[in-house]
Amino acid sequence: MTPRQQAPRLSLTVGPVLYYWPRNSLVAFYADIADSPADTVVLGEVVCSRRHEMKPDDWLDLARDLRSAGKEVVLASQALLESEAELRATRRLAAQDDFLVEAGDASALRALAGRPFVLGPHINIYSHPALREYAQLGAVRWVAPVELSLESLALINPPGALAVETECFGFGRLPLAFSARCFTARHYRLSKDECAFRCIEHPDGLLLSSTEGEPFLALNGIQSLSAAQHCLLGDGPALRAAGVTRLRLSPCAQGFGQVLDCFDRVLNRGEPLAPALETLDALALPGGLVNGYAHRRPGLEWSQRTDHAEAAL
Repeated sequence: MTPRQQAPRLSLTVGPVLYYWPRNSLVAFYADIADSPADTVVLGEVVCSRRHEMKPDDWLDLARDLRSAGKEVVLASQALLESEAELRATRRLAAQDDFLVEAGDASALRALAGRPFVLGPHINIYSHPALREYAQLGAVRWVAPVELSLESLALINPPGALAVETECFGFGRLPLAFSARCFTARHYRLSKDECAFRCIEHPDGLLLSSTEGEPFLALNGIQSLSAAQHCLLGDGPALRAAGVTRLRLSPCAQGFGQVLDCFDRVLNRGEPLAPALETLDALALPGGLVNGYAHRRPGLEWSQRTDHAEAAL
């Protein structure tokens, strides 16, 4: 057995579907996930409460099915709450005891205090004392903000310093920001409250280009994401050195099963990096690949590790 094969497993988490997919697409997607190498699945609508293809009870039924298939299931609360009804929905989610809950923003923390919960990537944690305070409230896992470098993760949560697992955003369009405005509705010259659910026409978001014509962002209702796909497939040793035990892969509309398989083969089964990157390239994922933030570089940059460089870490 080679040293690479002896490395501890990096658990693979399937993040919540950020886009507005039809119900049949969601059901088919999660049926595939049940048979995938994913360890954990995060379920729920985290972007817009107007989306209604799946009701709360539908998510719970799906959660039970995935748990029966051997997956850990986490239920996520919405990231930006704008109404009392959305706050009530968060409280109902926090009140159930069957599944761990991921706090989408600080509004969920009061409801979750005193019981185990996950800190979502949109809760701003940039220091060890801040993370320690959340651990005292009950946080057992944190999903680091997406713009942090791996070096910063190790400083905020040194391996073994807290009983809090570190999960890192490892693949997918980077969820960068939320706004009270709905950008998709504005694109179609519609009001937010009469959006006609046009998000459902864009299963990977609506591409926004710069004035120079370069892909820049993807608009997803009130959410802005990177145009490119963040990819830490070549960073296994650096992730483990930073104390990362879980890697979050954010779903895309096409080829996600192959993405999951590539990450499992390279990070957990010791297979070489280059063929897996060729597989990802062949998928023609929207926006191409980037990994700048993880390496203290601009987020839209891409630096490809070679197998030789990876082995030297």
